[in-house]
This record gives sequence, structure tokens and C-alpha cells, in this order.
Amino acid sequence: MAAVATRYEALRELGVQVLSVSVDSQFVHKIWQEEELSKMVKGGVPFPMISDAAGKIGSVYGVYDETAGVNTRGRFIIDPDGVIQAMEILTPPVGRNVSELIRQIQAFQLVRKSKGREATPSGWQPGKPTLKPGPDLVGKVWEVWKPDLAF
Repeated sequence: MAAVATRYEALRELGVQVLSVSVDSQFVHKIWQEEELSKMVKGGVPFPMISDAAGKIGSVYGVYDETAGVNTRGRFIIDPDGVIQAMEILTPPVGRNVSELIRQIQAFQLVRKSKGREATPSGWQPGKPTLKPGPDLVGKVWEVWKPDLAF
């Protein structure tokens, strides 16, 4: 959460709404914010921390571990129509990559804006070439996209 908080302005500039959800109570969130997060990020986490004490939200998204009574750490990119475009579930020992989150959001936004006339290949970065899906691309991706140009 602290890593996302440090990039929060970049996410807001992309028009993204960030929410954090855990089974912890709002009281635990308050203490965590005051005693730890605010020491990691000036001012603490600037986005809502939602309490999912019964695990209902986590269950809907498939991350609630009923046996342990916790939500597994996950990240979901949900488009303006409410459709999940991407999700990432990692076990606690492995950290997530906020730069990759931002890159994916930029890619989804580009594809949405182009109404599917553009696709982003593996490793695509803003400003790099995109693919133009269609019959003319079939069997010719190798002519248009080179993996070494994506990074």
C-alpha cells in the first residue's frame, strides 16, 4: 500500500480511483495508518481503506481465504464499465510492482480509447509501437513487432 501511495498522484492523473480492502476493522486501519504507513509515506495512505470484516468483498473477487479469515493480497484493474480487465494475486512474501500497474493501466486506456483498433504487445511502453489487429496482421506480427524494441 505504501508503494501505491507514493505513486498515487500518477494514478490520479490517469483518472484512476484507488481503494484498499482488508478484513481489518477501521480501528486497525487507523492505527496502521498512524503508527506505520504515515512513517513510510508522508501523510500516510491518501486513498480509502475499506473494512471487509466478513470477507464479502474478498469472496466476490475470489481472494477471501475462509480458513484463515483473511483476504489474499490482490490487485484488480476495473474499467469504467465495471469490468475486471486484469488481476494479480500474490502470496504475501512477494511484492507487487507499481510501475507495472501504471504501465498496464496506460495500455488498457490506450486500447479502450482506440476502440480496439490498437493492441499493446508484451512489454509495451507508452510511446512505443502498437499492433493493429486484423486480417493484415495475421502471420506478419514478426514484421511489425520485435521483442527487443518493447523494453
